[in-house]
Amino acid sequence: MSQWIDGVHHIALKPTAEQYEKTVEFYTQLLGFEVKKSWGDPQRPCLMVSCGDNSCLEILPGDEAVSRGGALAHLAFATAKVDELIERVREAGYEIAYEPYDTDAIGAPIHIAFCYGPIGEYIEFFWEK
Repeated sequence: MSQWIDGVHHIALKPTAEQYEKTVEFYTQLLGFEVKKSWGDPQRPCLMVSCGDNSCLEILPGDEAVSRGGALAHLAFATAKVDELIERVREAGYEIAYEPYDTDAIGAPIHIAFCYGPIGEYIEFFWEK
């Protein structure tokens, strides 16, 4: 553990105003993240959702669309339900980048899969067995 950093507090996404509702729906309804805080106004709503531990995902409206993947390599969410989440994402019409597979790429057995979210963010579902 870092002497300065205690962990990830949040990761922020910046969908356009047109992408905002679809982004919120993807993370809250499809993936089941719990809303922790909301603020702003109807023209510039902001939201913080729990990732299931002490970290959060912040959804802030942006003025311009970012290129697919944006500045982040990917968002990785810990879950033992990799296969089930990929099916939920597929059924909702989102692109699957990599189907679930097993590997030991980190020196330990893991089960992972990748998809794209509503604003092109690259998402990994990650289970360290």
